[in-house]
Amino acid sequence: MGTKRHFRVWRGDESGGEIQDYDVEVNEGEVVLDIIHRIQATQSPDLACRWNCKAGKCGSCSMEINGMPKLGCMTRMSTFEANETVTITPLRTFPVIRDLVTDVSFNYEKARETPAFAPPAGVKPGQYRMQQVDVERSQEFRKCIECYLCQNTCHVVRDHEENKPEFSGPRFFIRAAELDMHPLDARTDRKEFAQASMGLGYCNITKCCTEVCPEHIKITDNGIIPMKERVVDRRYDPLVWLGRKIFRRDQLESGHAGEMTPSVTAGVTGVAAGLGPSGARPPQGPPLGPDGRMEVSELIASNAGGPSPFGDDQEFPLPGSELTYRHPAPGKDAAPPSSH
Repeated sequence: MGTKRHFRVWRGDESGGEIQDYDVEVNEGEVVLDIIHRIQATQSPDLACRWNCKAGKCGSCSMEINGMPKLGCMTRMSTFEANETVTITPLRTFPVIRDLVTDVSFNYEKARETPAFAPPAGVKPGQYRMQQVDVERSQEFRKCIECYLCQNTCHVVRDHEENKPEFSGPRFFIRAAELDMHPLDARTDRKEFAQASMGLGYCNITKCCTEVCPEHIKITDNGIIPMKERVVDRRYDPLVWLGRKIFRRDQLESGHAGEMTPSVTAGVTGVAAGLGPSGARPPQGPPLGPDGRMEVSELIASNAGGPSPFGDDQEFPLPGSELTYRHPAPGKDAAPPSSH
């Protein structure tokens, strides 16, 4: 037998609404989404709530619980005090359709505006080869379930509706960061596009998005901040600014269009960190333009630039002789013939 608990749920639509009070039975082990379903079953069958998997993997049941953006299916009732009133409201950043259901089409519009992965020229699907360390760099961002809690809590659009046309939000910043780190992505302007067209400069890295992520993605530390650093390196470095005043644009940008910036994240090693196969950075001079001149940003660099993410002597795609995976031979796992 459960215990009676007090809940306050927002009811209404785009024209307005109000908080309604419910006394609902709560059983051991239940989550907030269970309570929503019980209210629907016993008191308000017209209560609207979006949900799907009830396993924290579809991102559908996003709502605000006691003012904090959360997934209803992953918020256990045991986390609240026995006499605590639980207030459930729709996502504040997006227009309300009805009750707890909001119109999140803003996010799908921004997804369409984000440039997709660009396959490398001359390489067919099935021939892509990546170092494991490069896979690990962007794998974290692939865990996103698109619950849009990060989008909802970001104050850039939460408190400023007028910013929505220019601002894509943290969910799509990590998408851009993932592709910027991807060694097989043919586009070389991910960070510049994020700055110019996605509103990366609006973000002041308060880490609100990271705090509410149900997949515990380090959105700010591993995605947004590195992207901002790479933008600053190329666009706002005072020496680069001076170089733009002295040299032509093609002199400044030659030799760097296809390179990936070596990672500076702790724990990243190998080729992705700008290191050779032995783990030590090989001696290498700074890159030169077609006219033999160094970029002005290299004049005071303490270390020479790293090699290509694929290594200096890497053949691409990898020849079959260097692949570590082999398909099992036909019949390899078949049962041996009977001796009878």
